[in-house]
Amino acid sequence: MLRFIFSALFTFVILSAAHAQEWMSLVEDSDLSGWTKLGGDASYEASDGVVTGTTSADTPNTFLATAKTYSDFALSVELWVDPDINSGIQIRSESRDDYLDGRVHGYQVEIDPSPRAWSGGIYDEARRGWLYPLSVNQHCREAFQLEEWNHYYVEAIGHFIRTWVNDVPCAALYDDMTSEGFIALQVHSVPDSELAGRHVRWRNIKITDENVSPRPWTDNYVINLVPNTLSEQEVDQGFSLLFDGESTNGWRGAGKESFPEKGWKVEDGILMVEASGGAESAYGGDIVTMDEYSTFELSLDFKLTEGANSGIKYFITESYGSDASAIGLEFQLLDDENHPDATQGAAGNRTIGSLYDLIPAYEGKTVRKPGQWNRARIIVSGTRMDDAISGSRMEQSEFVGAHVEHWLNDRKVVEYERGTPVFDALVARSKYVVWEGFGHWPQGHLLLQDHGDEVHFRSIKVRTLN
Repeated sequence: MLRFIFSALFTFVILSAAHAQEWMSLVEDSDLSGWTKLGGDASYEASDGVVTGTTSADTPNTFLATAKTYSDFALSVELWVDPDINSGIQIRSESRDDYLDGRVHGYQVEIDPSPRAWSGGIYDEARRGWLYPLSVNQHCREAFQLEEWNHYYVEAIGHFIRTWVNDVPCAALYDDMTSEGFIALQVHSVPDSELAGRHVRWRNIKITDENVSPRPWTDNYVINLVPNTLSEQEVDQGFSLLFDGESTNGWRGAGKESFPEKGWKVEDGILMVEASGGAESAYGGDIVTMDEYSTFELSLDFKLTEGANSGIKYFITESYGSDASAIGLEFQLLDDENHPDATQGAAGNRTIGSLYDLIPAYEGKTVRKPGQWNRARIIVSGTRMDDAISGSRMEQSEFVGAHVEHWLNDRKVVEYERGTPVFDALVARSKYVVWEGFGHWPQGHLLLQDHGDEVHFRSIKVRTLN
């Protein structure tokens, strides 16, 4: 029996070793063969396996790039950076004569010792800008250690790019723009001569590009830039699509049993409410989910036309019998620059991202202009014990879905607690004061508003939260 167990264990070890990831060092001693300098005139040198990049004044971003390109891989590297400069690691990147005269472009894993602390986020160098800002991951912002060696782990498999800093999960990006490219070490340009001569160092630079398997899935927020899809990590997190890009399954008209016969259409992977003169729910009408939700996370992409007004509502009960738009809490969608409603209400509480007519979105929000896609995210979570008077006794009841957040383009723009005295005071001074019990519902439908303006939606996904 023992011989059988030993034999089986030996076989398992041999098979595991055969399928294990084999790591290859990209820098040995002082040898930088296999690397090419691109872009600016900052300098690089290698000694004992440590690559040192040194900033230079009056030169653009400089990159030390591998001659070899990589598609699926895992990269492990330790790095140290002067706290007064930033840097990055390019992955799946390119330099082509037909793109900005050969300028290096592509995914960059950020090295950011500034107070912003976005080390481990993903930037799209010379292309789309920030793809995965660490505004969505506070834990990762705390991982990077100033003036110390930090360990980065980068995983690129298929459409998925994930990062870790000192073993803390950071970015989780799902994108299909570039599937292969070189790896490069960046020395960022500096604004003046005072920052010239500063260093960023890399060591133990290792890669594996065979038998690459993903690390276990995490609960990090996934920024998915492939329309109407779910990544494996999102599936593992419990997300499901509310719009598959082809049909209106899962939706119906508000107060109706079926989907509107006019006013809405699906075209080229987009769910579109059609223009009808700007009136509220006067043509196709609002649409709601078949299911109701209590605690949940909803995200979607939306694109406004010039001057458009719309909204994403939640906790819709359909019990008020309104002839206009269904009544509920609303994430406002509005072209602030061209629609008069942006100046109505109080303190800007009818602008894009706001809790409509109740709480204005934070100043400094990032908004993309009409004709460009924006991302909305609503998180409803948590419970709170509320005191209530029943007859002559004081009782406690559980308030589910108390904590609410609005996110616009991956920045939090509203945060509040439902059912508190502060919340009720906001309702009392709003247009909703006439609706008894407004905002206190335990669950409800999700809604997309028809306000008579053309608005596009895609990548609508939701999960329930415990």
